[in-house]
Amino acid sequence: MIIFHYDKTLEGLLTAVFDAYNRKTFPDKLLGLNQPEPLFVEESYIVLTQEDKSARVWKGLEQTLEPNSLNMITYVWLSELPGSDELIFRYIRKAFDSKKSIETNYADDDVLQMQKLAQKVNKEKHRLIEFVRFQKAADDIFFAPVSPDHNALPLTLEHFKDRFADQKWVIYDTKRNYGFYYDMKNITEMTLDSTDLFPKGKLDENLMAEDEKLYQDLWKGYFKSMTIKERINPKLHRQHLPKRYWKYLTEKQ
Repeated sequence: MIIFHYDKTLEGLLTAVFDAYNRKTFPDKLLGLNQPEPLFVEESYIVLTQEDKSARVWKGLEQTLEPNSLNMITYVWLSELPGSDELIFRYIRKAFDSKKSIETNYADDDVLQMQKLAQKVNKEKHRLIEFVRFQKAADDIFFAPVSPDHNALPLTLEHFKDRFADQKWVIYDTKRNYGFYYDMKNITEMTLDSTDLFPKGKLDENLMAEDEKLYQDLWKGYFKSMTIKERINPKLHRQHLPKRYWKYLTEKQ
């Protein structure tokens, strides 16, 4: 068994592809830099992430795959599911080695799994767009905590930049402890020392703008008045609005 260790970044994975072709040895398993190796390892290789190597691999993919398939690689990487990096590695290798396009060859299990995983992440992206709820802080910055199953937050930034171009906002992934700040010009990645600012999925009331609590109460009243009790269908409701998002929705408090 051949093992490649890398830094668990997409650039590191692309560098691993470059090194594998350069060395003419391909890994049976990809591990993080400090992950223990299984028994019966024949060869172990440490990948040193290099921007020029990863850029060459990506350029080769641009010449081989359609833009949708390139996006699919990014989406599968953001899924963060176990084994997704090895799936991407196999997909890239097949794309380079095949004499014809593999992009619609769904008889190949790797191609099919790439498509399914990308669809899951795309679904998470759209749910974030639908269910993000901003809360106004005392300094006039709008905050929105989220915790998606997949790391789909970066895929939503252009939407929120266009939709809320005239407001300063922060969308923060409490599960991964990072987020993005928009200052009405640029979007900057950020981290907080503590996520205690968002108890129970809401901005701490001591940090809210004076009128934020009023607007939240008005919205909850509107939501309640529009509900037709005779038409409540809890099963269908959870299907369209997964319960893991409820703690971030004002109308669900």
